Parts: sequence; C-alpha cells; structure tokens
Amino acid sequence: MRTETYEPHLMTVAQVRDETADVRTLRLTFTDPALADSFAYRAGQFAFYSAFGEGESVFCIASSPTETGYVECSFKLTGKVTSALRRLSEGDVMGFRGPYGNSFPIDEMVGHNLVFIGGGIGMAPVRSILVNCLDRRSEFGDITILNGARSAADLVYRDQTDAWTARSDVRCVKTVDPGGDSEGWDGEVGLIPHVLERLAPTPHNTKVVLCGPPIMIKFSLISLEKMGFSGEQVITTLENRMKCGVGKCGRCNIGGAYVCCDGPVFTAAQIAALPQEF
Repeated sequence: MRTETYEPHLMTVAQVRDETADVRTLRLTFTDPALADSFAYRAGQFAFYSAFGEGESVFCIASSPTETGYVECSFKLTGKVTSALRRLSEGDVMGFRGPYGNSFPIDEMVGHNLVFIGGGIGMAPVRSILVNCLDRRSEFGDITILNGARSAADLVYRDQTDAWTARSDVRCVKTVDPGGDSEGWDGEVGLIPHVLERLAPTPHNTKVVLCGPPIMIKFSLISLEKMGFSGEQVITTLENRMKCGVGKCGRCNIGGAYVCCDGPVFTAAQIAALPQEF
C-alpha cells in the first residue's frame, strides 16, 4: 500500500450497518480489482476515510486481516466529515488512505491467555485483534471479552457480542453503566473497571488489550495493576490528532513519540513513560 503520497484509493460502500444511534459501520471494497487482491494490513493499523468535498477522518480498521475481500470502519457521529460519511449509501464511492502505523503484537500473544476490554466506540480497534485471534483460536489460551457502554442503546457490536457469548471457547461479558437505560438488558450493570475486578482474570501468562474513553482506560489500568498485571502485559491504542499519517505534520506527537508512526498501539508501560501532556 502506498504511504508516500496523500492520494486516497477509491472504495465502494458495500454495506452499511448501524451499531447504535450515532455509531455506524461501513464495509468497503476496492474499485480496483488488482488492488483488492494485493491489499494487506495488520490488526491495529489505522486509515484515513474521505467523503469527497468534505474532508477525511482517521479511524482504526475495525475488520480483521482474516476477513478478506473488504475492510470495515466503525465511527461515531462527531462533526462535518463523519456527517458526510453517514450520508453515504451502498454503492457510493469514497476515499481510503492507509494502512498506517504499527499493529497489535499478535505473534507475541500466541500461547497466552487473552483479555479484551472495550468501552463504547473503543471496541472498534479491539474487535480487529479479537476477531483475528478468534480466527486463530487454537493458538491461544483462555479468552475473555468485556464489552461495555453507558447504556444498552450505546453498546457497539451488540449482535457480535451475543455471538461471542454463545461460543463455548470464550468467556464474554457485556455491561452498562449504573444509572443508564438498561430496559430489557440481559448483561451486567457496572462500570467496566468494577466488572473487570469481578471477573478477576489471572495475570499469569496473560495479555490484555484495552481501549475506550480516557477515563475508562485510567481506572481500568488501576484495576489491572491491583490484580497484579504489569504495564508490559497491557496493550492499548491511541488516536491523537493524527493528520498526515506519516510523521510529517507533527500534530500527533507526544513528546518525542509520533502516534501515527510509533503507534497507535502502545503498551501501558510505554504510555506511562510519555510526557504528562498526554
């Protein structure tokens, strides 16, 4: 994939799925068949998605490299570009620029127990590596999934979460915040860090993938540390004002680190070493 230019590739919207009232997933296929055959990416990488005449926004690639023939992005309605992307229908053409950044260290995760924790739209990058690991299920130990949201209506990937719950080879839990709308809810009620502590995953031979709102990450890290996890065992992913994607514009730097090149995937130990400006 070309990373030396800012020219987007043309993609056709093959499918539109509403995850919540303000989160939508687009499945995209390349208009160029040759590019579709040669395209490759790794779980955790990100891309820029453009609505022509409106601009581009950066999101993770939410699909897994094992899901071939397309890429997916999930995004929350936040402004001009995401509003334009939401106006796209199946068959429309948009731009895709990527993949960029590093990726989840899946080969280093082989043989370990895995805990996946996603909060709200933060479940999108978690989904990429989660599905990647589920499609290679025999290579890993126990797998625990925790998907949380403010309310039942805000839970992203609810149908997929139900499918993961039905599997006998994973432990999957969904939760909503106390006080949120939970009418008809059949999952846990509690903040993600509190539910995580009740699940009590063992730190022995375990890797954790964590993504969500900063406040959720902060208190989840405290809970994980309380349970005996080290910063090297916890992996997360950041989006920090990324604009060019190739380390030229300087908008995403945190001290000497460039999120678009050195990340977006970091261990908790690496994040702890970043300047306090983050």
